[in-house]
Amino acid sequence: MNILVLGGGGREHALAWAIKQNPKCDRLVVAPGNAGIPDIGETAAFDICDPAAVTAFAAEEAIDFVVVGPEAPLVAGVGDALAEAGILVFGPSAAAARLEASKAFTKEVCDAAGVPTAAWARFDNAADARSHIADIGLPLVIKADGLAAGKGVIIPETLDIALDTAKGMFGGDFGAAGSTVVIEEFMPGEEASFFVLCDGETALPLGTAQDHKRAYDEDRGPNTGGMGAFSPSPLMTPALEAQVMAEIVRPTLAEMARRGTPYRGLLYAGLMIHEGRARLVEYNVRFGDPEAQVLMMRLGGQVLDLLLACAEGRLSEMSVHWAGDHALTVVMAARGYPGGHARGEPIRGLDRLPDDSWNMVFHAGTRMADGQLVSAGGRVLNVTARGGTLAEARARAYAMVDAIDWPGGFCRRDIGGRALTG
Repeated sequence: MNILVLGGGGREHALAWAIKQNPKCDRLVVAPGNAGIPDIGETAAFDICDPAAVTAFAAEEAIDFVVVGPEAPLVAGVGDALAEAGILVFGPSAAAARLEASKAFTKEVCDAAGVPTAAWARFDNAADARSHIADIGLPLVIKADGLAAGKGVIIPETLDIALDTAKGMFGGDFGAAGSTVVIEEFMPGEEASFFVLCDGETALPLGTAQDHKRAYDEDRGPNTGGMGAFSPSPLMTPALEAQVMAEIVRPTLAEMARRGTPYRGLLYAGLMIHEGRARLVEYNVRFGDPEAQVLMMRLGGQVLDLLLACAEGRLSEMSVHWAGDHALTVVMAARGYPGGHARGEPIRGLDRLPDDSWNMVFHAGTRMADGQLVSAGGRVLNVTARGGTLAEARARAYAMVDAIDWPGGFCRRDIGGRALTG
């Protein structure tokens, strides 16, 4: 098969790496890709959010299967255009992708389906939002309604910060994503990520993980797109997974089908676990980043078979085969991220690291300049390892981190630490 993966981050490098291990994959193209992709496949340059451009490339290059990595192309209707052209695609329609594109839409679906989630209110202007904040007080959560690259969720520490956050969102801090704001009840507990494949009829649990969103150790600093992750999540017991499927995932899928927009693709449920019960924090309509890295490390080549079955409506025939292993990824970011940060800094030492099914460095924001690997984004490398235990995977990952020569980079040193200490 000729396979096209859309995206250029660590998630897409990990997806491509796993897909390449399957013998069904003859040719692999990643667009736009990054400096790590040429080791496993080709790269291509075109606008991945332009449905016509994606469809034209797929047709011209005889692509058999397209895997959409990030959410933006899905929201832009790339999946719809490929399906209309008769090209097999993994990813939901633009209408179904509203589960990520609009937090208010997701809340409306949850209310209609009876899904347990935080109490919420929607606002279209700063004055009403600030009045609501003053009335209910802290703690609360303020969210830009639209896509904000994982940074549009603020848990303010003071009332003044909350009021300023609402003003800033409506003032353009998150662009068009903040033209509508959702203010939610703060839910206590610990977060976990639950991934489900859906083909419009069958829902197949794929795996679990836990992400670390704050920039610095001990969950301090601003929210980021994710500074590390590990899989599986020890929070997600069989009983809890059953509760999530029965009370959250299946009711949501039923409501989406009732609305005439059946969900097909990867549904990522961000959960808050408290006193043995789960409530929904949010949905994403694609693999998480960096959660995809640890899931792909553990799943390997079977991922392609699962994604194909999902796209072809054959999930009822499939099962997921897990080894009794663990994986952990550490994000190395450019100093200053998620704020202003340098680019073009040399990164050395990757050629001395192991590169196999137990140890991988997935590129996220890299490029080649005059034959030298350099940084080209905020989150730059995903240093990922497997082990028989979480402690073993963690030790391998940090050993690789310590061998990388990049003075301008930083990482959290406590990824997976809470799970190990209880």
